[in-house]
Amino acid sequence: MNIGLLGCGVVGGGILDFCAGREDLTVTKVLVRRPRPDLGALAVTDIADIVNDEAIGIVAEVMGGLHPAYEYICAAMKAGKHVVTANKAVISAYYPELTGLARECGVSLRCTAAVGGGIPWLTNLERCKRLDSICELGGIMNGTTNFIMDAMHASPVSFPEILKQAQELGYAEADPSADIDGDDVRRKLTISANIAFDALVQEEDIPMFGIRTVTDGDIRAFKAHGFVCKLLATAKAAEGGVCAFIEPTLVDSHDLEAAVPKNFNLITYCGEKVGRHSFFGQGAGRYPTAFNAVEDCLDIVAGKPGFYTQAMKPAPVLCGGEAHPYYVRTACPDAFLQSVTVEHWGDGVVTACVSVEEMLRWGRAQLDKDPGCFLAGIR
Repeated sequence: MNIGLLGCGVVGGGILDFCAGREDLTVTKVLVRRPRPDLGALAVTDIADIVNDEAIGIVAEVMGGLHPAYEYICAAMKAGKHVVTANKAVISAYYPELTGLARECGVSLRCTAAVGGGIPWLTNLERCKRLDSICELGGIMNGTTNFIMDAMHASPVSFPEILKQAQELGYAEADPSADIDGDDVRRKLTISANIAFDALVQEEDIPMFGIRTVTDGDIRAFKAHGFVCKLLATAKAAEGGVCAFIEPTLVDSHDLEAAVPKNFNLITYCGEKVGRHSFFGQGAGRYPTAFNAVEDCLDIVAGKPGFYTQAMKPAPVLCGGEAHPYYVRTACPDAFLQSVTVEHWGDGVVTACVSVEEMLRWGRAQLDKDPGCFLAGIR
C-alpha cells in the first residue's frame, strides 16, 4: 500500500527508514513546508497532491500541532484514505470529531504512536478490552519529567539545573511547559481513558498539578521517609463517568514505578480478571515513535479494523470519590490546609485523606497566592 507522509522531521525520517526496501509499504509522497532537495521527487508542498492521489491508501501524519494537521487528517479521510497519526494533541482535542468521521467514511484511524512512543500500549489496551473490563490505568507517561525526577533523587541538584540539562540533551523543549505542567500527560491520559472506557472524556476536564515547583528540599523529605516522587497519570472507571487526574505522586522506594530510570515510561492497566499488566520503554524519539506508526500502517494493510472508531459516550470526569493523603509545601498555609494537617515533613506537611478533586482545585488556586507551592499525592 502506498503512503502519503505529512511531515518529514525526526519521526517522519524514521518512517522513511522503516519503509525503505519494503514491498508492502511504500512512501510515494512527502508533504513538506519548505524545499527538501534530499527527498527528490517525493517532496510536495500542497496537501491536494496527496489527498487527490488515488494510488495513496494511507496518510501518515507526523507534523504535530493542531492546525493544519486536523484539517489535513479530515481531508484525507473524506478522500477515502486510512489515517495513521502520532499527533496526541490533535487526537486528544478532536477525538469525537475524528472517530466519527472515520466511521462515516469507512476508513481506519489509528494513533498507537500518540501515547508511549514505541511502547505497544494502546494496542494492548485494546486487546485487553476485548475480553476483560479495565478497572484502572496510568503510570509514567512523560519521559522529560521522569528524567528530571530521577536525576533529582540521584543527586542534590535543583530543578532549574536539571531542567537545563534535560534541554541540552534534547529531552526537554526550549519551552518545557507542556511537559513539566502536565499538559502532555493529560493528552495521553485522555486518549487512553477514551479507548479503555469507551468514553468521550474532555481533555480540559482532567485536573492536574505539575512538577515545576518541586525543590531539592522536597526530595530530601521524600527520601527520608522512604518515598520516590514521580509524575503519575491515573484513570479509573467511576459510576457515571471516569475518575482521571495527573499529579506528582509519592511511591514506596521499592515499587516498580520508583525504579523507572532516566527518560523511560512505565504505563499500566489493571483488568478485572487478568490483573496488572505494565509496559516499559522509550516514550519518544525518532525510531520508537516511527516504529509504532509503521506498525499501524502494517495493521491496516493486514485488514485489522480501526479500533478507535467505535461509538463512544460522553463521560464526565468525577474525582470526588478518590481520596488519599498529600504532601503539601506552601509559604501561605490557610485554614483548610491547617484543618487537614496530620504531620510535618521538613518545610512541608502531610495531610489526612483528602479527595483528589478538592486538593487539586485547592492547589491550583494556591499557586495564585504562592507561586512556589508544591503538592504530591501519597500512594
